[in-house]
Amino acid sequence: MSTTPVLISQALLLLGGAVVAAPIFKKLGLGTVLGYLAAGVIIGPLLHQITEGEQILGFAELGVVFLLFIIGLELKPSRLWQMRRDIFGLGTAQVLLTGAAVSAILYELGLLDWSGSVVTGFGLALSSTAFALQILDENGDTNTRYGQRAFSLLLLQDLAIVPLLALIPLLALQAPEDTSPPLQDFGIAVGAILIMVVAGRYLLNPLFQIIARTGAREVMIAAALLIVLGAATMMQLAGLSMAMGAFLAGVLLAESSYRHELEADIEPFRGLLLALFFMAVGLSLEIDVILQNYLLILFAVPALMLIKAVVIYTLCRVTGSPHNDAVRIGLLLPQGGEFGFVLFTAAAAAGVFSAGWASLLIVIITLSMALTPAAAALAGLLMHAHEEMTEELEEDFDGAGADVLMIGFSRFGQIASQILLAGGRNVTIIDHSAARVRQAATFGFRIYFGDGTRLDVLRAAGIERAKIVAVCTQKMEITDRIIDMVRAEYPNVRIYARAYDRLHTLSLRARGVDYELRETFESGLVFGRKTLEGLGVGDNAAQEIMDDIRRRDEARLSVQEAEGISAGRDMLHFEPVKPEPLIKPRREAAPSLEPGDDILSATANIKASPENDVLADAD
Repeated sequence: MSTTPVLISQALLLLGGAVVAAPIFKKLGLGTVLGYLAAGVIIGPLLHQITEGEQILGFAELGVVFLLFIIGLELKPSRLWQMRRDIFGLGTAQVLLTGAAVSAILYELGLLDWSGSVVTGFGLALSSTAFALQILDENGDTNTRYGQRAFSLLLLQDLAIVPLLALIPLLALQAPEDTSPPLQDFGIAVGAILIMVVAGRYLLNPLFQIIARTGAREVMIAAALLIVLGAATMMQLAGLSMAMGAFLAGVLLAESSYRHELEADIEPFRGLLLALFFMAVGLSLEIDVILQNYLLILFAVPALMLIKAVVIYTLCRVTGSPHNDAVRIGLLLPQGGEFGFVLFTAAAAAGVFSAGWASLLIVIITLSMALTPAAAALAGLLMHAHEEMTEELEEDFDGAGADVLMIGFSRFGQIASQILLAGGRNVTIIDHSAARVRQAATFGFRIYFGDGTRLDVLRAAGIERAKIVAVCTQKMEITDRIIDMVRAEYPNVRIYARAYDRLHTLSLRARGVDYELRETFESGLVFGRKTLEGLGVGDNAAQEIMDDIRRRDEARLSVQEAEGISAGRDMLHFEPVKPEPLIKPRREAAPSLEPGDDILSATANIKASPENDVLADAD
């Protein structure tokens, strides 16, 4: 009972530190990881409120176990296969070259023996997934070519932590009482992995099916925790790391129909325990060792970031990235990563190197993380202004040609293509966004990369075979340029076009398109009809009102074609009207008996200057 208040007070300190530090560091753009580290340093080494950092760290390592399980769940074999070249080619080369370079430097300087140099070098070769993805997301660059390559590098680094953690027991000095031969240890490890694979393939899914039928959510959560901790413990007993066992369990369940349920069940435990892990790392830092070696730290941080940036830039250039993309990737990933904390803490616990050296490495990673936003901003100064900034793909129109040639595949074109494909028609689609082409191709669309304003591209895409050219581009000037070119070179082809607003509609009609549609018109009509129905108007009455508005709009467009944009004001509704005028009576009634007859004529008398008539030039 006497220990209970101590445990409660320590828990309150840790929770309070996380709640205060994480939002502050997130707001400063430094990320929650540094916030947790700072909270641990303040609570432990600075204020000495908690001194059992190593004990807390032993329990908090479960957060890393759960994290690797979640990563395994996300790694479907099909996704890995699509990105295999960048992941297993570029990513593997980056880890190997960076790790080898840093390891060699440390060993030559005499700072560590060969085993400590290897663990340190390859641990520093890993970058921060959290920081890099946050910067990509904030800049809207996640789906760009350089963003995808950077993500591939990060994905391989996340995978690399598994063999690196498994390497630590092999590099650590064996205990004197451990007399088992290495071959036997290897056989036990392989056997444990085979048992995991067989169990994951034939036992886990049936187990979850049985549990799901019970409908007891708490049992499903308990089963998820049992799978993760059971797999981790099995690998640990086999001489491997707990993290490797959890990762294998996640990969085996990546294709399972229960994947999302498992991820949702594990996520709260992962987040809380991982936060506790980073705080425990801060609690375990040896401040006196850092103060004694501050010159080494000040030299090591920029040296590490420079080495990693140069290696990544060189590899990206060699594998086909343009200069600007290689610069952005190199300066996005020069920092140390969160998994470095995991690796170095485990290495210190296993005796690969001292706890003081682990503290130095953690500080180096932390400072490199803090400098990441500045490094990413520096990329703009090193990029070539004359280099084409838009992403390009090789234009390959093999197999192009169909009844419909669609130019532009943004939201409007994607919806329209569904109607055509559902009607059994072939559609050839071209778009100038490489990211959109790549994404659409993964869904099976017959899409090609190309600039629709170039006549040679249209010919290569099969415009001579097309019965209809559907121009679905977003910008008015691009649409007009394409239509003028097609009309001049192929006057007999039918053109269906996406219009931006009312003025653009009139412009397209003047160009002689066969059909045009304002991009928001039909959706606005349906939205208004549904709103009326939500207010209690009957379905048929709401439909008749919508049809009447559509007829009025077409009549107004016809008048405006002849008389100008300001014509047809009397066809607009400026105030609520009674429903009777929308339904033509069987015979004419006396004017005195129809008080609503003058509504439209009354609205025609409303004075509105052209410059204030919003409906005259926009929808």
